[in-house]
Amino acid sequence: MAIDGAGVGRQDFVDRHGLWRDEQTRAAAEVAKRIEADGLESVRFSFADQHGLLRGKTLMAGAVPQALRNGVNIVTTLIAKDTSHRTVYPVFSEGGGFDMPEMTGAGDLVMVADPTTFRVLPWAERTGWMLCDIYFANGRPVPFSTRRLLAEALAGLADRGQGFMAGLEVEFHLFRLEDPRLAPADATQPATAPEVSLLAHGFNYLTETRFDELEPALEILRRQWLDMDLPLRSVEVEFGPSQCEATFLPMDAMAAADTLVLFRSATKQIARRHGLHATFMCLPALPNLFASGWHLHQSLIDARTNDNLFTPSVDDAALSPLGLSFVAGLIDHAAAGSAFVAPTINAYKRYKPNSLAPDRAAWSRDNRGVMLRALGGAGDAGSRIENRAGDPAANPYLYLLSQLLAGLDGIDRALDPPPPTDTPYDNHDAPALPQSLMDAVSVLKADGFYRDRLGDRFVDYFVHIKEAEIARFLATVTDWEQAEYFEMF
Repeated sequence: MAIDGAGVGRQDFVDRHGLWRDEQTRAAAEVAKRIEADGLESVRFSFADQHGLLRGKTLMAGAVPQALRNGVNIVTTLIAKDTSHRTVYPVFSEGGGFDMPEMTGAGDLVMVADPTTFRVLPWAERTGWMLCDIYFANGRPVPFSTRRLLAEALAGLADRGQGFMAGLEVEFHLFRLEDPRLAPADATQPATAPEVSLLAHGFNYLTETRFDELEPALEILRRQWLDMDLPLRSVEVEFGPSQCEATFLPMDAMAAADTLVLFRSATKQIARRHGLHATFMCLPALPNLFASGWHLHQSLIDARTNDNLFTPSVDDAALSPLGLSFVAGLIDHAAAGSAFVAPTINAYKRYKPNSLAPDRAAWSRDNRGVMLRALGGAGDAGSRIENRAGDPAANPYLYLLSQLLAGLDGIDRALDPPPPTDTPYDNHDAPALPQSLMDAVSVLKADGFYRDRLGDRFVDYFVHIKEAEIARFLATVTDWEQAEYFEMF
C-alpha cells in the first residue's frame, strides 16, 4: 500500500491488478537487496516489442522500488512501429488505428517488471536489467504483447499436464567495425549501414585455426554472456566468413525466448563497445558471406515427471506417436506460420535448393536438408524435433508460439506425418515453403488456424506491420534494378 499526495492510502499498480505471482513478489525483494549490495546506479526496464527488439527506459537506483510496484510508463507508439521504427498506425485518429480507446493519441503503456529476470549487465558499469510485461493504464494486458501470447499458450499446455522444452542454435556474423557512418547525412531512417571488415576468412568449417582467429573477439563476448548466467552450451565457428554459432542448454520455452532476446541485444551492445559489429541479419549484402539460420530444437515433457514425451519406445521409431503427430502439425501449418518463423524480407534469400536451408516442409531422421529433423530414438531422453527454417532475427516468442500451436493441433487431430524423406529436394510431394515475405504474409492473412488460435486482432496487427515493411521495400529502387535497367533502357 502506498500513500498518495493527499495522504490517502492506495494500492500499488501491481497489487491493484494482481500482476505478480508469489515467486515474482519474492524476487522483487531480492532485487532491492541486490541493487544495494552491488552498488548499482541504474536499472534498465525493457520489454520485447513485436519484432523481438528490447525497448525501455533506464531508471536511477533510487527510483527502482517505486517502479517495481507501479511500473514504468512508456509511449504506446512503440508497438505501432515497423522495422524502420516508423509508426505505421494513425495513432491520433479515434482508436489509434487499432479500434481501441487505449491506443488513441500516443498515450502510455505501463511496463511491469518481471523481477525473476533480473541481471547485472557486465558491460555497463553499475547497471542492472529486467524484462517487463506491458499493460494499459487500466491494468488490462496489451493484446499485442508476444511474450504474453506465449505465456498464455504455455499455461494452456500446463493444464494438459505438459511442458514445452526448447534448445537454441543461433548463427550470427561478427565483424570489425571500420566506420559506424555517423555523419549527419547517414542519419536516415533506417540509418546508413556501417562499414565492416572480416575477422576471419570462412569455409574452413569447424577448424580450430579459424576458431582461434575469431577467439579474441569471441572471448570478450563469451565472458560477459557467462557473467549474465546465460545457459550457453557452445560457441562455434561456422562455414561462412566471420560467421559464428552459439548453442544453449535445453530449457523451458519461456526461458528460451527470454534468453534469446537478451542474448541478441547483449551481443550487439558488447560488440559495439569493443569496435565490433554483430548482426543477426540472415544474409548481409557483403561479398562471399553465407546465410545464417536459427535451428529450434523442441520437445514436450510430462510436467509431473519431466519425462520426454517424444522419446519412442520402439527401437526403429524416429519419435513417439505423440512426437510424430507434432511433426504432422508442424508440416500442416508450415506455410501459414512462415511469417513468424522467418519474418524479414532478407530471410527468404536463404531458402535455396540443395542447401542446408529448407525450401519445403519435409521431415526425416538426421538429414540436414529437411525442414524438420527428428533426433534421438528409443531410450534417448533428448529425443526432439529440430526446425531448420528459422531466421536469427525472428521474434522468439512468436517462433516458439507458432511451433507449439501447430504441433498441438497435430496431436489434437491425431495427424500422421507424410513418410520421412532422405532426398528432400527431390520430394515434390512436400508442401513448398513461401519463397518471399510477401507470399508468407499473404498465406498468414488468409489462414484460419492462426486466426482461431491468436485472434483476428493480433493476426491483423502483425500483418499490417509486415505489409508496411513490404510496401517500403517495393517502393525502393534497388541496386539490382539500377544494374538491370539503367543502361539498357
